[in-house]
Amino acid sequence: MVQRPVAPRRNVRILLIGDQGVGKTSLILSLVSEEYAEDVPNKAEEITIPADVTPEQVPTHIVDYSVSEQTDDQLKEEIQKAHVICVVYSVDDDDTLDRVASHWLPLIRKCSTTNKCPVVLVGNKIDLVDYSNIEAVYPIMKEFSEIESCIECSAKTLQNISEMFYYAQKAVLHPTTPLYNYDTQELTEECKAALQRIFKICDFDNDGLLNDMELNAFQQSCFNTPLQPQVLEDVKAVLSKNIQDGICNGCVTMKGFMYLQCLFIQRGRNETTWAVLRKFGYDNELQMSKEYIHPPLKVPHGCTTELSHKGQEFLTILFMQHDRDRDGALSPSELEALFSRCVTPPWGDEYKHTVATNEKGWITYQGYMCQWALLTLTNVRKTLEYMAYLGYNMFNDECQTSAITVTREKKLDLAKKQSSRNVYTCHVIGPKSSGKTTLCRSFIDPKLEKLTDDKVPTNANVAVNTVHVYGQEKIIILRDINIMNVQDALTPAQIQCDAAALVYDASNPRSFEYIARIYIKYFADSKIPVLIVANKSDLSEVKQDYLLQPPSFCNKYKLMPPQPYSVTRTVRPEIFVKLATMAAFPHMKQFGLIQGDSVVWWKAGLGIAAATVAGFMMMRVFNTEKR
Repeated sequence: MVQRPVAPRRNVRILLIGDQGVGKTSLILSLVSEEYAEDVPNKAEEITIPADVTPEQVPTHIVDYSVSEQTDDQLKEEIQKAHVICVVYSVDDDDTLDRVASHWLPLIRKCSTTNKCPVVLVGNKIDLVDYSNIEAVYPIMKEFSEIESCIECSAKTLQNISEMFYYAQKAVLHPTTPLYNYDTQELTEECKAALQRIFKICDFDNDGLLNDMELNAFQQSCFNTPLQPQVLEDVKAVLSKNIQDGICNGCVTMKGFMYLQCLFIQRGRNETTWAVLRKFGYDNELQMSKEYIHPPLKVPHGCTTELSHKGQEFLTILFMQHDRDRDGALSPSELEALFSRCVTPPWGDEYKHTVATNEKGWITYQGYMCQWALLTLTNVRKTLEYMAYLGYNMFNDECQTSAITVTREKKLDLAKKQSSRNVYTCHVIGPKSSGKTTLCRSFIDPKLEKLTDDKVPTNANVAVNTVHVYGQEKIIILRDINIMNVQDALTPAQIQCDAAALVYDASNPRSFEYIARIYIKYFADSKIPVLIVANKSDLSEVKQDYLLQPPSFCNKYKLMPPQPYSVTRTVRPEIFVKLATMAAFPHMKQFGLIQGDSVVWWKAGLGIAAATVAGFMMMRVFNTEKR
């Protein structure tokens, strides 16, 4: 699905107000009949002009106001309903112009306090004078920033009638006020921020300049037409002539890009800048529209969400663009630069104890992709939002939903006896002091040099990393299930996972009973694969105070034998690989019957190899580039 730019309003409602006798009704009738009406009623009926006969192709409703036929309350209601208000005065009567500033504009402000309605000043009856008093309007325009434009016209001679209503339409569809500050003669801060983000997105090579290729891509994306070579040279000539540092090495700088947009607005070509802004998701308040950042994505019950190949490719390119020193990690400044396109970063410092980092604590490529995988699994709505912020739609010219893969239901995985997913959640459960937290931390910091108790918050309970299972890369999310008391019941959220590791302290005689009871109560009748982990295996193993010893318990319930584990020895990834394999093949709960038969694991590996190669290929591409 192609991502469509944010659309302007679907219709325009124009209200005409002003003193009695200034010609409001005559202006409407002259527009509709294309001739001056000698017999004019007190008030014209509401008129709707079809979209196909308006310059902006938008249905337009024109509403008249009559002081003799409408009450103050009715006027207030019409002001609040209007999208734009034409305040009409007579150019041959200075009193009517004075009333614009003293009465009508203050009234509009009073009635539309929650929505600053744009205003067009209309000087009617220009046929009665041989001069223009447009200069008398400038002080009023300076005082009231909601005034978009001013035009002089004549209902009698039809001079500038259609232009007047065009300007009114334009004030709604392409308003100036959000873009430009007349007092400072500069772009508004909101407009600057939006255009800076757009510049960064279009700067594909992240060198702070827009070269000819990037400018052409920008032009094609926003206006569906290439930038002709002569036009490109003319643009550069304008910048070179009018602004210092607008061009650098034949490329357009950020300063030059901003100047061009400012020039468009100053010359009344607001629609050009608005076309750019709407292409990149901005609404009339220069906020990212909800429809743009949160496109609909249906995730049926039992399905999960992962990054698609396109999503991984986009994020990989972003990483490589911002890894300026090519060390395979993003320093704090590099990470800040990457997320400078966003309102706020998608995550805080929690990545330092959630995913892999280098010796300096900087997020590595592997950790970066794992962090995105975690976000996509747990909050796909946020991933979609940040894909939009980062410019995925420009990169692929598609809606960011194409960056997401919705997996099939888990019950189908069981029926097919294989999962095609690449991201799995494994819950690590055990009694206090069993070492489950240390086991989780060693998944991303094998030597436990960075993740010490004084550096990790007490509420940090997730560790995400990759494991290679028979040549295929899988992402495993280990969740440390923190239970304060043995008597506490597990919640459904603490139980539901792709595989569970039940951890006990092999040197503590009372440790195994806890996980044995947990297994019998929550997992024995479930379809969740379980691995029993005998932690602290470097210490002397003791007999457990339970009716069955761990090997016998595992044999009875057809589980794999207890897996010895100790962080004091060289950490071996077999436990994490086995968890991943069990998650990928959830029907093979009875691993214990095979007693770890390598033939079964080999067959499982073949199945995984056939399931998907996207993640592996992404890593190969990155590593090749790095070399």
